Amino acid sequence: MASSIHFLDVKGKPLLSRDYKGDIPSTMLDRFPLLLLENEEANMMQPFIHHQGVNFVYISHKNLYLLAMTKKNDNVMQIVIFLQKVIEVLTEYVKQLEEESIRDNFVVIYELLDEMMDFGCPQVTDSKILKEYITLDYYSLEKHKMLAPPAAVTNSVSWRQEGIFYKKNEAFLDVIESINMLVNSTGQVLHSEILGRVKIKSNLSGMPDLRLGLNDKGIFNEAGSSNAKGIELEDIKFHQCVRLSKFETDRIITFIPPDGEFDLMSYRLTMPLKPLIHVECKFKIHSNSRIEILARVRAQIKRKSTANNVEIMIPIPEDADTPKFKSDGGKIKWKPEESVLVWKFKSFQGGKEYVMKTELGLPSVNDEDVSAGEIFKKKPIKVNFLIPYFTTSGIQVKYLRINEPKLQYQSYPWVRYITENGPDYTIRMK
Repeated sequence: MASSIHFLDVKGKPLLSRDYKGDIPSTMLDRFPLLLLENEEANMMQPFIHHQGVNFVYISHKNLYLLAMTKKNDNVMQIVIFLQKVIEVLTEYVKQLEEESIRDNFVVIYELLDEMMDFGCPQVTDSKILKEYITLDYYSLEKHKMLAPPAAVTNSVSWRQEGIFYKKNEAFLDVIESINMLVNSTGQVLHSEILGRVKIKSNLSGMPDLRLGLNDKGIFNEAGSSNAKGIELEDIKFHQCVRLSKFETDRIITFIPPDGEFDLMSYRLTMPLKPLIHVECKFKIHSNSRIEILARVRAQIKRKSTANNVEIMIPIPEDADTPKFKSDGGKIKWKPEESVLVWKFKSFQGGKEYVMKTELGLPSVNDEDVSAGEIFKKKPIKVNFLIPYFTTSGIQVKYLRINEPKLQYQSYPWVRYITENGPDYTIRMK
């Protein structure tokens, strides 16, 4: 896959490199800063550059670039995912991954790079397994003489070690769906999608074999990627523990889980949705240098459901002052440092509606000045919320069966459902 891995600073200067194949001249690395600059000037957002027969695949993290170079026509996204795993593992070790921490921990980083990739092919990427035989204190490796890899590395179930024991065997399963949505000033939904993931916390002894069953209204189909209701499945990813052959033939999810917390699967659905927390907001600039904002919020969920920690962030001009609030529910806070009004509700029952009116002084605005109006057109309203015991897609867990043939213990899983806003849940103002 990758011929070499390089850590570079924000200017493209190499900090640390690991060459796995030796088939790319070191002079090619010197060309990366110029290629990166050309890529940015051309507004090319993809993490991939091809130059003179060499592929440069890179990601950025804080003030660093992590670069992989390869000569073959490789799977770019596979390399990107591996680079992200490198960032994730190194962050587990050094906490703050930055230029200084790379220089201070280069011995450990070289050890990790050698274990995570062999001759350009990914090997062990699980930090829990790596921590069994690579520690922060490099000299402790010689002290304990851990020459042989742990059993988990050579075992067919590489993500779980044997001999795990709990006095109380429990499994916790969370179905979490994030809603991304863009609503224009007239209330029309321009884009909506669901980003879902099934998260499991496994506190189970031995080598348990789990089987997860989902309801018929879930996101899986026998024939393809859509069901009778027209829900189209665009993305689905499983943890490596899932038996893909069993899922492809029988649409059943079976797996031996890692110990502790992990994401079993993730999915994405693009489907028409109505705003769960809908906001209508109008503004008016008056001639006496003040601005009036009228907002109405409505929970468009079932009456038996409740949205928690609802926050509605309304943008205002930077020079606005002397706010006066009036509302029939929730609490309003002015944050001048962020140029925003925050309307908060600890709980918001489905079907409820509240109205808020705000007046602010605007000393720099007159009848002809439209700068305040431009603020509202460019900056949308952002909404945060969390709805427990509810999924938008309709996915439900029918059962989670746990079988451990040697220990034969009984365990009853805990299941939770959560719907929350995604990072792109925004509404335009009128």
